[in-house]
Amino acid sequence: MSFLATRSALATTLPRSSAVRPQALASTSSLFLPKPQRRGYASAQPDAGPVSFRLSEDQEAYQDLARKFTRDHIIPNARRYDETMEYPWEIIKKSHEVGLLNTHIPEEYGGPGLGLMECALISEELAFGCSGIQTAMEANGLAEAPLIVAGSHETKMKYLGRMTEEPLVAAYCVTEPGAGSDVAGISTRAEKQGDKWVINGSKMWITNGGHANWYFVLAKTDPSAKAAKSMTGFVVDADTPGIHIGKKEINMGQRCSDTRQITFENVVVPEENVLGKPGDGFKTAMGAFDITRPLVAAGAIGVAQRALYEATLYAQQRKTMGKPIIQHQAVAFMLADMQMDVEAARNLVWKSCWAKDNGMRNSFWASMAKCLASRAAVSNANSAVQIFGGLGFNTEGPVEKLYRDAKIFELYEGTSQIQRLIISRHVEEIYKS
Repeated sequence: MSFLATRSALATTLPRSSAVRPQALASTSSLFLPKPQRRGYASAQPDAGPVSFRLSEDQEAYQDLARKFTRDHIIPNARRYDETMEYPWEIIKKSHEVGLLNTHIPEEYGGPGLGLMECALISEELAFGCSGIQTAMEANGLAEAPLIVAGSHETKMKYLGRMTEEPLVAAYCVTEPGAGSDVAGISTRAEKQGDKWVINGSKMWITNGGHANWYFVLAKTDPSAKAAKSMTGFVVDADTPGIHIGKKEINMGQRCSDTRQITFENVVVPEENVLGKPGDGFKTAMGAFDITRPLVAAGAIGVAQRALYEATLYAQQRKTMGKPIIQHQAVAFMLADMQMDVEAARNLVWKSCWAKDNGMRNSFWASMAKCLASRAAVSNANSAVQIFGGLGFNTEGPVEKLYRDAKIFELYEGTSQIQRLIISRHVEEIYKS
């Protein structure tokens, strides 16, 4: 079968990723896992249980559902959405219908209340099809996470509940034009005026910004306080007067994902829309990352796995010097490295999910997973282009899009440098003499 024929058949012959995953790999040592801290997360379990890399029947069912959805709806349309940069509303609505959107909203508020492990399995499968579409869907989870961490019951009922009732999207507004990884340096202000809060400032690179029903907004409320106590988180309805939505930014990759500047000009927010207490915003925003960074990492693995899949298919079909290029050691070793990177990153994602689902603080593992998985996505996409040669550089091939899409994983939700900073601080604490 020719390469083009194989590619066209992809929509109906996706491999089971579990078929290429070792089922009995040795886990990294859990010697330094933080002590369990029971937190209000939907999937917390009373006991960690034995270490296992075998998925449960329910987990396999969610994985299969996401894989089928990707095969039927994402892969056939990914190129069109990349070229037109149209927001994937059609796919988002279908994902809502089948239960693949808002997956970690607790059952109490109308969601399925899935554990982080199940959510990661879903994210990987969706990103295998198109990480731009997966990011548009995953951005909902990022906006919702602060509410899960710190929202009152009433706030959760109002804002999480509506997300499960109809296909809506929300956005997480933290990054600013002059403050990306330096969250403490944000300049957006919120001032208390009577029983209301008034927000002024601009946020940048806001995913789903132009289509959001509501925003999570982090703002300075006490500039004189230390950075960690100077901010407050708010839920802001998108139709509130004073919100100005900027143009859609044209990015290198993930082009169907909607990214914009959002400006708040004297935006009035009621007291009940404060998440937690004034001054708790930084803690809330960072706590959300414990939920979302493993899922971003899972998306990166989806890209890395797709690059490996495409490169391996091509290497079996393309011949040079009388034999398939996969039989040339130079190419075979590249594929071996790609496979190792996928497996190593996936295992870290699973471990970070396992820790969170068992009520433990997983910041250490989430940062390692995010850093390693994003590196795997970029490296595997680069190797895939190299293996494809000239076709890899051409838009008619399947891997140049992966190359463009992969880079953002090293940037958003904390750059790889920020992840290394977090990891190094944990290492210093672990091995303190």
